[in-house]
Amino acid sequence: MSQKLVIIPTYNEKENAEKIIRAVFALEGAFHILVIDDGSPDGTAAIVKKLQTEFPDRLFLIERKGKLGLGTAYITGFKWALERDYDYICEMDADFSHNPDDLPRLVEACEKGAGLAVGSRYSNGVSVVNWPIGRILISYFASVYVRTVLGVKIFDSTAGFVCYGRKTLETINLDRVEMKGYGFQIEMKYSAVQLGFHLEEVPVIFINRKEGTSKMSGGIFGEAFWGVIKLRFRKISPRSI
Repeated sequence: MSQKLVIIPTYNEKENAEKIIRAVFALEGAFHILVIDDGSPDGTAAIVKKLQTEFPDRLFLIERKGKLGLGTAYITGFKWALERDYDYICEMDADFSHNPDDLPRLVEACEKGAGLAVGSRYSNGVSVVNWPIGRILISYFASVYVRTVLGVKIFDSTAGFVCYGRKTLETINLDRVEMKGYGFQIEMKYSAVQLGFHLEEVPVIFINRKEGTSKMSGGIFGEAFWGVIKLRFRKISPRSI
């Protein structure tokens, strides 16, 4: 049986941490979870540690000191996974905006040949629930901007619900990934496509968080805007083995 890991970055997710962990573990397919907590002052890490006594072989935790950025959390998780025997490595948020029930569909797309599968909000119209219209427009047109500047046909380039095949992450030079916020999601997808991997968008319904606080900020959008322009002129090379 293939080994599957779900990486969940957290910062102040005490309302959601236990519920999202139990929801993933309730799925068929024996998923493992790696939580990467950036020093949450609300006790998120303590909740995860308590659950580790119940799931000692499936639940793992990396604690970092302070908010170091979404991108660096995932890079840390990817490297951790590649040091172990995971075949498929997934990203998802802790706040249930990504439905855990969609994880097997993303893994299945990779099992059928995709280098990465993206839980896409925009590949089949607009599938977003409870977001303000302004935020929907910003998110939607961000992907239009990425398609225009980078010339890649990705309808949801900023999506944070993704499954990578092991070979994809082994090939991308993770030490050269520059963007730290949600631009990280764009950079990873673009790098994979430029390196020849097939990206498949799997339609999902994105539901805005019901509990906890959003971590979005204006700086995140600024980094993505200028970072995409820089990406356009950067040569994407595979990692040297």
